Amino acid sequence: MRSAAISAKKIAELEARIDHRFKTHERLVRALTHSSATKRAGDKSHYERLEFLGDRVLGLSVAELLFLKFPNAQEGELSVRLNALVSGNTCAEVSDEIGLHDFIYAGADARHLASKRMRSVRADVVESLIAAIYLDAGIDAAKKFVTRYWNHRVDDVSAGTRDSKTALQEWSHAHHAATPNYSIKERSGPDHDPTFVVEVEVVGTKSALGTGKSKREAEQAAAQSILLREKQWIQDEDGTIREYNS
Repeated sequence: MRSAAISAKKIAELEARIDHRFKTHERLVRALTHSSATKRAGDKSHYERLEFLGDRVLGLSVAELLFLKFPNAQEGELSVRLNALVSGNTCAEVSDEIGLHDFIYAGADARHLASKRMRSVRADVVESLIAAIYLDAGIDAAKKFVTRYWNHRVDDVSAGTRDSKTALQEWSHAHHAATPNYSIKERSGPDHDPTFVVEVEVVGTKSALGTGKSKREAEQAAAQSILLREKQWIQDEDGTIREYNS
């Protein structure tokens, strides 16, 4: 992205959203630029190199959060949690929480940045943004950003188990010959920081509600609620959730 591609007003708005003021804006602009917006063959003024670095900084930061928050967890559980927390889906959720699609500079597909098919681009830009923060102000600033947007996700004890929606679907098919049905019951908060309440219904059992910062997170929480109630999953004293007899 060239300097004209994002206004000073937009830069200030993003800095306010993420609570980080950059010393210079060159790397921030690059972090927000998709390769489709570059003009020349071989032009490197886009986010791909920063994405590579940001992926590593994110992994280290989340690994440290997990190591400190779950002192009794074994390596296997920590690995499952880490993989879920640094996945493209989670990064895209963070991007949507921030509202990064309002700031990404892309070519012909720019109008589709908020769509489902551009989800991977939004995830990539989160990682490039982390790298830009790291290069601008160091590892502590990058960790501050990661903690702000990942801390409540790290606290999601279901991150140490397999996908709760998949587990509920398998259980409901086996016990009730039915597929779970999810519906949004409430959406509150501003567009860049929404909260969803989702209800899941399974024929033959009581429905359950789940809350999250995204529709998917709320669905996972609702599915987990039924699995715990039906004793398919259990919660240990340290808060760890696992499948029964696992």
